[in-house]
Amino acid sequence: MTQPPHDEPTASSPEELREQVEQTRTELGETVEALAAKTDVKGRAQEKAAEVKEQAVAKAGELKEQTALKAGELKVKAAELAHQAQDRLPDPVKDTAAQAARQARAKAAQAGQLWEEKAPEPVREETAQGAQLARDNRKVLLAAAGAAVVVWLACRRRKG
Repeated sequence: MTQPPHDEPTASSPEELREQVEQTRTELGETVEALAAKTDVKGRAQEKAAEVKEQAVAKAGELKEQTALKAGELKVKAAELAHQAQDRLPDPVKDTAAQAARQARAKAAQAGQLWEEKAPEPVREETAQGAQLARDNRKVLLAAAGAAVVVWLACRRRKG
């Protein structure tokens, strides 16, 4: 028989010996499981992939929120700039723009009537969807038109 290690106490009874054997088996089982987990490359790769995917989804959510906030800020800033541009326009320019807008609306109404009479149904449906989109984003379109007018006036002044 072999001698027990010097740092471990020897069992004084068969019951103690059984307990020590059971504890050793448990520890050995845990050690084997830990080693098996370390050698399971496929399992570890899958765990890492799931972790990375989770992080990517979280980051995408954060970026989406940041983008929405930034878009809202830019929309507000564009509206402010459009109001500033309108405030700086002289009254004759505003009057001319209003008159041009009335004329454009009248021409658009005439064109719309002609369109309703002549265009095929699928084309009219798509056009109606585009018009609804423009109505839904009216402020942005007006801001862009106001900025275009300001740029046009600035270019005219430089040439003249």
